[in-house]
Amino acid sequence: MNVLFWIIFIGLCIKTGALLVSFLVNFFVNPGGAKNLYMGLDLSGVKAYSQSYYVHLASLMIALSGLKAYIAYLVVRIFLKFDLSKPFNHVITVLIDTISHVALGTGIVAMIGSASSDWLMKRGHDVPINWGAGEILFFAGVIYIIAVVFRKGTELQIENDLTV
Repeated sequence: MNVLFWIIFIGLCIKTGALLVSFLVNFFVNPGGAKNLYMGLDLSGVKAYSQSYYVHLASLMIALSGLKAYIAYLVVRIFLKFDLSKPFNHVITVLIDTISHVALGTGIVAMIGSASSDWLMKRGHDVPINWGAGEILFFAGVIYIIAVVFRKGTELQIENDLTV
């Protein structure tokens, strides 16, 4: 699992960097590049409609990808700090709690992006982005429950260590 999350983390970092670079190149160097922003993503209709909405959507996409990469980084850190003999410790609990908060923030960013895309589509502009807000918020809820369990497990393990 550790290797898998390293691969996911590196892949998400590459995706975030590619989105950022292609957006900056499109915005400052090649204004016609909105037809193929990243892996066939066409936001040229949005850019033709409004430069500010184009920047808004692209910024949300970059932020969403960056937040996903940060979550993967936090999971990698869990694997580096995890000790099977004492699985409930303060460091792991804080990392899982941080993941739940970042996942909630990621879900909110995805909801904003989804609402913006829906608003633009009602005005006749094609926005081919699947934000996945519902899935991310569900993930955040599950991780929050796991964080609460780990918090309680850490308290019990500290009590157990003190009594022994």
